[in-house]
Amino acid sequence: MSVNKTIVGSAEWLALPQLQVPAIKARVDSGAKTSSLHAFNIHSFKRDGEAWVSFEVHPIQKNRKTVVRCEAMVVDRRIIKSSNGEREKRYVIRTAMELAGESHSIEITLSNRDNMGYRMLLGREAMVGRILVDPSEELSHGDHSKSEISTMYGEVEEVKRGLKIGILASNPELYSNQRIIEAGEQRGHQMQFLNVKHCYLKMDADHPEVLSRGGSSLNGLDAVIPRIRPSVTFYGCALTRQFESLGKFALNSADSISHSRDKLFSMQLMLKNGLDIPTSGFANSPMDTNDLIDMVGGAPLIVKLLEGTQGKGVVLAETKKAAESVINAFKSLNVNLLVQEFVKEANGKDLRCFVINGKVVASIERTAAAGEFRANIHQGGKAAIVKITPEERTLAIKAAKAFGLDVAGVDLIRSSKGPLLLEVNSSPGLEGIESATGKDIAGLMIQAIEKKLGWEPSEET
Repeated sequence: MSVNKTIVGSAEWLALPQLQVPAIKARVDSGAKTSSLHAFNIHSFKRDGEAWVSFEVHPIQKNRKTVVRCEAMVVDRRIIKSSNGEREKRYVIRTAMELAGESHSIEITLSNRDNMGYRMLLGREAMVGRILVDPSEELSHGDHSKSEISTMYGEVEEVKRGLKIGILASNPELYSNQRIIEAGEQRGHQMQFLNVKHCYLKMDADHPEVLSRGGSSLNGLDAVIPRIRPSVTFYGCALTRQFESLGKFALNSADSISHSRDKLFSMQLMLKNGLDIPTSGFANSPMDTNDLIDMVGGAPLIVKLLEGTQGKGVVLAETKKAAESVINAFKSLNVNLLVQEFVKEANGKDLRCFVINGKVVASIERTAAAGEFRANIHQGGKAAIVKITPEERTLAIKAAKAFGLDVAGVDLIRSSKGPLLLEVNSSPGLEGIESATGKDIAGLMIQAIEKKLGWEPSEET
Protein backbone atom coordinates (compact mmCIF):
# COMPACT_ATOMS: atom_id res chain seq x y z
CA MET A 1 0.00 0.00 0.00
CA SER A 2 1.14 3.57 -0.68
CA VAL A 3 -0.58 4.99 2.44
CA ASN A 4 1.59 7.39 4.49
CA LYS A 5 4.32 7.48 1.86
CA THR A 6 5.84 10.87 1.07
CA ILE A 7 5.58 12.02 -2.52
CA VAL A 8 8.66 13.85 -3.79
CA GLY A 9 9.82 15.32 -7.07
CA SER A 10 12.91 14.60 -9.16
CA ALA A 11 14.97 16.93 -6.94
CA GLU A 12 14.41 17.95 -3.32
CA TRP A 13 16.13 19.76 -0.47
CA LEU A 14 16.96 17.52 2.48
CA ALA A 15 19.15 17.67 5.60
CA LEU A 16 21.80 15.42 7.13
CA PRO A 17 21.82 16.72 10.74
CA GLN A 18 24.33 14.19 12.11
CA LEU A 19 26.81 15.42 9.51
CA GLN A 20 26.08 19.11 10.24
CA VAL A 21 24.60 19.55 6.77
CA PRO A 22 21.38 21.56 7.30
CA ALA A 23 20.45 21.68 3.61
CA ILE A 24 21.60 19.90 0.47
CA LYS A 25 19.77 19.59 -2.84
CA ALA A 26 19.54 15.93 -3.88
CA ARG A 27 18.78 14.31 -7.19
CA VAL A 28 16.03 11.76 -6.51
CA ASP A 29 16.78 8.71 -8.66
CA SER A 30 14.86 5.47 -8.18
CA GLY A 31 17.01 3.95 -10.93
CA ALA A 32 20.05 4.11 -8.65
CA LYS A 33 20.21 1.54 -5.88
CA THR A 34 22.46 3.37 -3.42
CA SER A 35 22.45 6.96 -2.21
CA SER A 36 25.66 8.92 -2.75
CA LEU A 37 27.10 12.06 -1.15
CA HIS A 38 29.79 14.30 -2.61
CA ALA A 39 32.89 13.93 -0.43
CA PHE A 40 36.58 14.73 -0.74
CA ASN A 41 39.68 14.56 1.49
CA ILE A 42 38.41 11.18 2.66
CA HIS A 43 40.55 9.59 5.38
CA SER A 44 39.89 6.44 7.40
CA PHE A 45 40.82 6.14 11.09
CA LYS A 46 40.06 4.09 14.19
CA ARG A 47 37.92 5.27 17.12
CA ASP A 48 37.42 2.92 20.09
CA GLY A 49 38.46 0.05 17.85
CA GLU A 50 35.83 0.88 15.23
CA ALA A 51 36.41 2.00 11.64
CA TRP A 52 35.53 5.66 11.06
CA VAL A 53 36.01 8.03 8.19
CA SER A 54 36.54 11.78 8.04
CA PHE A 55 35.71 13.77 4.93
CA GLU A 56 34.76 17.20 3.64
CA VAL A 57 31.66 18.20 1.71
CA HIS A 58 30.80 21.07 -0.63
CA PRO A 59 27.06 20.92 0.15
CA ILE A 60 25.92 23.62 -2.29
CA GLN A 61 25.82 23.20 -6.06
CA LYS A 62 28.40 25.21 -8.02
CA ASN A 63 29.96 26.39 -4.77
CA ARG A 64 33.41 25.22 -3.68
CA LYS A 65 33.71 27.88 -0.98
CA THR A 66 31.25 26.45 1.55
CA VAL A 67 32.92 23.47 3.21
CA VAL A 68 31.59 21.18 5.95
CA ARG A 69 33.93 18.75 7.70
CA CYS A 70 32.24 15.48 8.68
CA GLU A 71 32.98 12.28 10.57
CA ALA A 72 30.99 9.05 10.53
CA MET A 73 31.31 5.37 11.38
CA VAL A 74 32.02 3.10 8.43
CA VAL A 75 29.44 0.38 7.95
CA ASP A 76 30.88 -1.15 4.76
CA ARG A 77 33.15 -0.84 1.73
CA ARG A 78 31.43 -1.65 -1.54
CA ILE A 79 32.09 -1.75 -5.24
CA ILE A 80 29.60 0.71 -6.76
CA LYS A 81 28.89 0.93 -10.47
CA SER A 82 28.11 4.51 -11.48
CA SER A 83 25.66 5.60 -14.17
CA ASN A 84 28.49 5.89 -16.70
CA GLY A 85 29.54 2.29 -16.08
CA GLU A 86 32.63 2.97 -13.97
CA ARG A 87 33.22 0.78 -10.90
CA GLU A 88 34.55 2.36 -7.70
CA LYS A 89 35.13 1.01 -4.19
CA ARG A 90 33.46 3.43 -1.78
CA TYR A 91 33.04 3.88 1.95
CA VAL A 92 29.48 3.39 3.16
CA ILE A 93 28.14 5.28 6.19
CA ARG A 94 24.76 5.38 7.93
CA THR A 95 23.26 8.68 8.97
CA ALA A 96 19.92 10.43 9.56
CA MET A 97 18.17 12.08 6.64
CA GLU A 98 15.42 14.66 7.13
CA LEU A 99 13.04 15.16 4.24
CA ALA A 100 9.54 16.67 4.16
CA GLY A 101 9.36 16.83 7.95
CA GLU A 102 10.31 13.18 8.46
CA SER A 103 13.57 11.59 9.59
CA HIS A 104 14.98 8.26 8.39
CA SER A 105 18.29 6.47 8.89
CA ILE A 106 19.83 5.71 5.49
CA GLU A 107 23.05 4.34 4.04
CA ILE A 108 25.13 6.69 1.91
CA THR A 109 28.26 6.03 -0.14
CA LEU A 110 31.00 8.66 -0.29
CA SER A 111 32.28 9.72 -3.71
CA ASN A 112 33.67 12.81 -5.40
CA ARG A 113 30.70 14.23 -7.33
CA ASP A 114 32.36 17.49 -8.41
CA ASN A 115 31.55 16.75 -12.04
CA MET A 116 27.92 15.87 -11.28
CA GLY A 117 25.00 18.28 -11.27
CA TYR A 118 23.93 17.53 -7.69
CA ARG A 119 26.01 17.14 -4.52
CA MET A 120 23.84 14.21 -3.42
CA LEU A 121 21.92 11.41 -5.08
CA LEU A 122 19.02 9.77 -3.25
CA GLY A 123 18.74 6.14 -4.34
CA ARG A 124 15.87 3.69 -4.06
CA GLU A 125 17.22 1.82 -1.00
CA ALA A 126 16.60 5.00 1.02
CA MET A 127 13.10 5.34 -0.42
CA VAL A 128 11.68 1.81 -0.11
CA GLY A 129 8.50 1.81 1.95
CA ARG A 130 8.74 5.55 2.62
CA ILE A 131 8.80 7.61 -0.57
CA LEU A 132 7.07 7.77 -3.94
CA VAL A 133 8.58 9.76 -6.81
CA ASP A 134 6.61 12.02 -9.14
CA PRO A 135 9.18 12.78 -11.88
CA SER A 136 7.03 15.63 -13.23
CA GLU A 137 7.56 17.59 -10.00
CA GLU A 138 10.65 19.27 -8.53
CA LEU A 139 11.24 20.85 -5.12
CA SER A 140 7.68 19.96 -4.15
CA HIS A 141 8.55 20.42 -0.45
CA GLY A 142 9.93 23.93 -0.86
CA ASP A 143 12.98 25.76 -2.09
CA HIS A 144 15.69 27.73 -0.25
CA SER A 145 16.93 31.16 -1.30
CA LYS A 146 20.62 32.04 -1.33
CA SER A 147 20.18 34.15 1.78
CA GLU A 148 18.51 31.25 3.59
CA ILE A 149 21.35 28.93 2.64
CA SER A 150 23.88 31.54 3.77
CA THR A 151 22.12 31.80 7.12
CA MET A 152 22.03 28.03 7.56
CA TYR A 153 25.78 27.77 7.01
CA GLY A 154 26.57 30.84 9.09
CA GLU A 155 29.51 32.88 7.91
CA VAL A 156 31.10 29.96 6.07
CA GLU A 157 29.75 30.97 2.69
CA GLU A 158 31.16 34.47 3.04
CA VAL A 159 34.68 33.11 3.48
CA LYS A 160 36.21 33.02 0.03
CA ARG A 161 38.09 29.72 0.07
CA GLY A 162 40.51 29.25 -2.75
CA LEU A 163 41.55 26.09 -4.53
CA LYS A 164 44.45 23.93 -3.42
CA ILE A 165 46.84 23.82 -6.36
CA GLY A 166 50.16 21.99 -6.53
CA ILE A 167 53.06 22.90 -8.85
CA LEU A 168 54.76 19.63 -9.78
CA ALA A 169 58.27 20.68 -10.77
CA SER A 170 61.96 20.50 -9.84
CA ASN A 171 63.20 24.02 -9.15
CA PRO A 172 61.20 26.35 -6.87
CA GLU A 173 63.47 29.28 -7.80
CA LEU A 174 62.65 29.10 -11.51
CA TYR A 175 60.93 32.24 -12.80
CA SER A 176 57.99 30.31 -14.29
CA ASN A 177 57.28 28.38 -11.09
CA GLN A 178 57.52 31.48 -8.91
CA ARG A 179 55.17 33.40 -11.22
CA ILE A 180 52.55 30.65 -11.21
CA ILE A 181 52.64 30.46 -7.41
CA GLU A 182 52.42 34.26 -7.20
CA ALA A 183 49.50 34.41 -9.65
CA GLY A 184 47.61 31.69 -7.80
CA GLU A 185 48.06 33.33 -4.40
CA GLN A 186 46.96 36.70 -5.79
CA ARG A 187 43.69 35.04 -6.82
CA GLY A 188 43.15 33.58 -3.35
CA HIS A 189 44.35 30.03 -3.89
CA GLN A 190 46.54 27.85 -1.69
CA MET A 191 49.63 27.16 -3.78
CA GLN A 192 52.08 24.37 -2.94
CA PHE A 193 55.38 23.58 -4.65
CA LEU A 194 55.84 19.82 -5.09
CA ASN A 195 59.35 18.63 -5.89
CA VAL A 196 58.98 15.72 -8.32
CA LYS A 197 61.78 13.77 -6.64
CA HIS A 198 60.28 14.28 -3.18
CA CYS A 199 56.90 12.76 -4.08
CA TYR A 200 55.98 9.11 -4.11
CA LEU A 201 53.02 6.88 -4.81
CA LYS A 202 50.89 4.53 -2.78
CA MET A 203 49.13 2.19 -5.19
CA ASP A 204 46.44 0.51 -3.15
CA ALA A 205 43.00 -0.72 -4.19
CA ASP A 206 41.35 0.77 -1.12
CA HIS A 207 43.19 4.04 -0.58
CA PRO A 208 45.64 5.11 -3.31
CA GLU A 209 47.65 8.23 -2.53
CA VAL A 210 50.33 10.64 -3.65
CA LEU A 211 52.55 11.58 -0.74
CA SER A 212 55.34 14.06 -0.21
CA ARG A 213 58.55 13.36 1.68
CA GLY A 214 57.72 12.83 5.34
CA GLY A 215 54.45 11.03 4.61
CA SER A 216 52.15 14.01 4.07
CA SER A 217 49.22 13.08 1.81
CA LEU A 218 48.62 15.23 -1.27
CA ASN A 219 45.18 13.78 -1.96
CA GLY A 220 43.57 17.01 -0.72
CA LEU A 221 44.73 19.01 -3.74
CA ASP A 222 42.12 20.22 -6.20
CA ALA A 223 44.50 20.49 -9.15
CA VAL A 224 48.13 20.11 -10.18
CA ILE A 225 50.19 22.00 -12.72
CA PRO A 226 52.89 19.67 -14.09
CA ARG A 227 56.08 21.57 -14.96
CA ILE A 228 58.19 18.50 -15.55
CA ARG A 229 61.89 18.70 -16.42
CA PRO A 230 62.76 16.48 -19.42
CA SER A 231 65.20 14.40 -17.36
CA VAL A 232 62.37 13.29 -15.04
CA THR A 233 59.61 12.91 -17.65
CA PHE A 234 58.89 9.27 -16.85
CA TYR A 235 58.54 9.75 -13.09
CA GLY A 236 56.82 13.11 -13.39
CA CYS A 237 54.22 11.61 -15.71
CA ALA A 238 53.72 8.70 -13.30
CA LEU A 239 52.93 11.19 -10.53
CA THR A 240 50.63 13.21 -12.78
CA ARG A 241 48.82 10.04 -13.85
CA GLN A 242 48.28 9.10 -10.19
CA PHE A 243 46.77 12.51 -9.45
CA GLU A 244 44.46 12.08 -12.45
CA SER A 245 43.37 8.63 -11.24
CA LEU A 246 42.43 10.25 -7.91
CA GLY A 247 40.11 12.65 -9.74
CA LYS A 248 42.42 15.67 -9.52
CA PHE A 249 42.56 18.02 -12.50
CA ALA A 250 45.98 18.23 -14.16
CA LEU A 251 46.70 21.26 -16.33
CA ASN A 252 48.20 19.00 -19.04
CA SER A 253 47.60 15.30 -18.69
CA ALA A 254 50.35 12.72 -18.28
CA ASP A 255 49.63 11.29 -21.74
CA SER A 256 49.79 14.68 -23.46
CA ILE A 257 53.11 15.45 -21.77
CA SER A 258 54.71 12.11 -22.64
CA HIS A 259 53.59 12.43 -26.27
CA SER A 260 55.08 15.91 -26.58
CA ARG A 261 58.42 14.74 -25.12
CA ASP A 262 58.92 11.98 -27.70
CA LYS A 263 60.23 13.96 -30.66
CA LEU A 264 59.79 11.23 -33.23
CA PHE A 265 56.31 10.27 -32.06
CA SER A 266 55.31 13.94 -31.80
CA MET A 267 56.28 14.55 -35.44
CA GLN A 268 54.35 11.48 -36.53
CA LEU A 269 51.37 12.76 -34.52
CA MET A 270 51.64 16.14 -36.25
CA LEU A 271 51.61 14.48 -39.66
CA LYS A 272 48.67 12.27 -38.66
CA ASN A 273 46.71 15.42 -37.85
CA GLY A 274 47.58 17.10 -41.15
CA LEU A 275 49.97 19.66 -39.64
CA ASP A 276 52.77 21.00 -41.83
CA ILE A 277 56.33 20.34 -40.59
CA PRO A 278 59.79 20.71 -42.15
CA THR A 279 60.77 17.62 -44.16
CA SER A 280 62.49 15.27 -41.75
CA GLY A 281 64.20 11.88 -41.88
CA PHE A 282 64.89 9.14 -39.37
CA ALA A 283 66.99 5.99 -39.79
CA ASN A 284 68.81 3.49 -37.61
CA SER A 285 71.77 2.45 -39.71
CA PRO A 286 74.76 4.63 -40.74
CA MET A 287 74.47 2.93 -44.15
CA ASP A 288 71.40 5.09 -44.79
CA THR A 289 73.11 8.42 -44.04
CA ASN A 290 73.31 9.58 -47.65
CA ASP A 291 69.64 8.79 -48.25
CA LEU A 292 68.70 10.79 -45.14
CA ILE A 293 70.65 13.79 -46.36
CA ASP A 294 69.11 13.62 -49.84
CA MET A 295 65.51 13.21 -48.61
CA VAL A 296 65.62 16.54 -46.72
CA GLY A 297 67.05 18.43 -49.70
CA GLY A 298 70.76 18.10 -48.93
CA ALA A 299 73.01 20.48 -46.99
CA PRO A 300 72.69 22.75 -45.18
CA LEU A 301 70.52 20.69 -42.86
CA ILE A 302 69.78 20.29 -39.16
CA VAL A 303 70.64 17.24 -37.05
CA LYS A 304 68.57 16.79 -33.87
CA LEU A 305 69.05 14.35 -31.04
CA LEU A 306 65.66 12.93 -30.07
CA GLU A 307 66.52 13.44 -26.41
CA GLY A 308 67.63 17.06 -26.80
CA THR A 309 65.66 20.04 -25.42
CA GLN A 310 65.75 23.82 -25.67
CA GLY A 311 68.24 23.85 -28.51
CA LYS A 312 70.63 21.37 -26.90
CA GLY A 313 71.64 18.46 -29.09
CA VAL A 314 70.85 20.39 -32.28
CA VAL A 315 73.54 20.96 -34.92
CA LEU A 316 73.52 22.88 -38.18
CA ALA A 317 75.56 21.02 -40.82
CA GLU A 318 76.38 23.48 -43.59
CA THR A 319 77.93 20.99 -46.05
CA LYS A 320 77.21 17.39 -47.01
CA LYS A 321 80.57 16.26 -45.65
CA ALA A 322 79.87 17.96 -42.33
CA ALA A 323 76.40 16.38 -42.24
CA GLU A 324 77.85 12.90 -42.84
CA SER A 325 80.39 13.40 -40.08
CA VAL A 326 77.87 14.64 -37.53
CA ILE A 327 75.27 11.96 -38.32
CA ASN A 328 77.75 9.10 -38.22
CA ALA A 329 79.40 10.43 -35.07
CA PHE A 330 76.07 10.51 -33.28
CA LYS A 331 75.15 7.04 -34.53
CA SER A 332 78.46 5.62 -33.31
CA LEU A 333 77.32 6.67 -29.83
CA ASN A 334 74.09 4.68 -30.29
CA VAL A 335 71.86 7.72 -29.96
CA ASN A 336 68.73 8.36 -32.00
CA LEU A 337 68.55 11.43 -34.19
CA LEU A 338 66.43 13.22 -36.75
CA VAL A 339 67.67 14.93 -39.89
CA GLN A 340 65.61 17.97 -40.88
CA GLU A 341 65.60 20.41 -43.76
CA PHE A 342 67.13 23.82 -43.10
CA VAL A 343 64.61 26.58 -43.85
CA LYS A 344 66.84 29.42 -44.97
CA GLU A 345 64.07 31.99 -45.28
CA ALA A 346 63.34 31.68 -41.55
CA ASN A 347 66.48 33.81 -41.16
CA GLY A 348 67.36 32.59 -37.68
CA LYS A 349 63.89 33.36 -36.28
CA ASP A 350 60.94 31.40 -34.99
CA LEU A 351 57.52 32.13 -33.48
CA ARG A 352 56.45 30.98 -30.02
CA CYS A 353 52.67 30.88 -29.67
CA PHE A 354 51.37 30.37 -26.15
CA VAL A 355 48.12 28.37 -26.25
CA ILE A 356 45.77 28.01 -23.27
CA ASN A 357 42.50 26.07 -23.56
CA GLY A 358 42.48 26.20 -27.35
CA LYS A 359 43.25 29.92 -27.64
CA VAL A 360 46.49 31.69 -28.56
CA VAL A 361 46.88 34.14 -25.68
CA ALA A 362 50.29 35.57 -26.64
CA SER A 363 52.85 35.35 -29.44
CA ILE A 364 56.47 36.38 -29.74
CA GLU A 365 59.14 36.26 -32.41
CA ARG A 366 62.46 34.91 -31.21
CA THR A 367 65.71 35.78 -32.96
CA ALA A 368 68.91 33.80 -32.44
CA ALA A 369 72.00 35.59 -31.17
CA ALA A 370 74.56 36.77 -33.73
CA GLY A 371 76.43 33.83 -35.23
CA GLU A 372 73.83 31.31 -34.05
CA PHE A 373 70.95 29.70 -35.91
CA ARG A 374 67.31 29.23 -34.99
CA ALA A 375 67.68 26.00 -33.02
CA ASN A 376 70.00 27.75 -30.56
CA ILE A 377 67.56 30.58 -30.00
CA HIS A 378 67.24 29.59 -26.32
CA GLN A 379 70.86 30.52 -25.68
CA GLY A 380 71.16 34.32 -25.80
CA GLY A 381 68.39 34.95 -28.30
CA LYS A 382 66.03 37.94 -28.30
CA ALA A 383 62.25 37.97 -28.08
CA ALA A 384 59.78 40.58 -29.30
CA ILE A 385 56.01 40.78 -29.55
CA VAL A 386 54.70 39.82 -32.99
CA LYS A 387 51.38 39.79 -34.81
CA ILE A 388 50.74 36.33 -36.18
CA THR A 389 48.64 35.51 -39.24
CA PRO A 390 45.30 33.68 -39.06
CA GLU A 391 47.02 30.67 -40.67
CA GLU A 392 49.70 30.65 -37.99
CA ARG A 393 47.11 31.00 -35.24
CA THR A 394 45.09 28.09 -36.60
CA LEU A 395 48.19 25.90 -36.89
CA ALA A 396 49.20 26.61 -33.28
CA ILE A 397 45.71 25.83 -31.96
CA LYS A 398 45.46 22.61 -33.97
CA ALA A 399 48.88 21.52 -32.72
CA ALA A 400 47.95 21.94 -29.05
CA LYS A 401 44.67 20.11 -29.69
CA ALA A 402 46.43 17.23 -31.45
CA PHE A 403 48.49 16.59 -28.32
CA GLY A 404 45.58 17.18 -25.94
CA LEU A 405 47.48 19.95 -24.15
CA ASP A 406 45.60 22.55 -22.09
CA VAL A 407 48.75 24.69 -22.02
CA ALA A 408 51.36 24.61 -24.77
CA GLY A 409 54.20 26.58 -26.22
CA VAL A 410 53.94 25.99 -29.97
CA ASP A 411 57.01 26.82 -32.06
CA LEU A 412 56.60 27.72 -35.74
CA ILE A 413 58.79 29.08 -38.50
CA ARG A 414 57.80 31.08 -41.53
CA SER A 415 58.79 29.51 -44.83
CA SER A 416 58.09 30.04 -48.51
CA LYS A 417 55.53 27.23 -48.19
CA GLY A 418 53.77 28.92 -45.29
CA PRO A 419 54.10 28.34 -41.54
CA LEU A 420 55.76 25.10 -40.46
CA LEU A 421 55.36 23.45 -37.10
CA LEU A 422 58.63 22.73 -35.29
CA GLU A 423 57.78 21.64 -31.78
CA VAL A 424 55.06 21.58 -29.14
CA ASN A 425 56.30 22.22 -25.59
CA SER A 426 54.19 20.96 -22.68
CA SER A 427 56.07 23.03 -20.05
CA PRO A 428 56.71 26.33 -21.85
CA GLY A 429 58.71 28.97 -20.02
CA LEU A 430 56.97 32.19 -19.01
CA GLU A 431 59.81 34.69 -18.58
CA GLY A 432 60.46 35.48 -22.24
CA ILE A 433 56.85 35.75 -23.31
CA GLU A 434 55.69 37.69 -20.23
CA SER A 435 58.60 40.12 -20.52
CA ALA A 436 58.06 40.70 -24.24
CA THR A 437 54.26 40.98 -24.20
CA GLY A 438 53.58 42.33 -20.70
CA LYS A 439 50.77 39.79 -20.35
CA ASP A 440 49.99 37.88 -17.16
CA ILE A 441 50.37 34.42 -18.67
CA ALA A 442 50.65 32.79 -15.24
CA GLY A 443 47.33 34.35 -14.25
CA LEU A 444 45.69 33.00 -17.41
CA MET A 445 46.92 29.52 -16.52
CA ILE A 446 45.33 29.81 -13.07
CA GLN A 447 42.10 31.06 -14.66
CA ALA A 448 42.08 27.97 -16.89
CA ILE A 449 42.01 25.80 -13.76
CA GLU A 450 39.27 27.93 -12.20
CA LYS A 451 37.14 27.56 -15.31
CA LYS A 452 37.64 23.81 -15.44
CA LEU A 453 36.69 23.38 -11.77
CA GLY A 454 33.86 25.93 -11.84
CA TRP A 455 35.49 28.20 -9.24
CA GLU A 456 34.70 31.90 -9.25
CA PRO A 457 36.88 34.48 -7.46
CA SER A 458 35.50 36.83 -4.85
CA GLU A 459 35.09 40.51 -5.62
CA GLU A 460 38.11 41.29 -3.45
CA THR A 461 40.38 38.80 -5.29
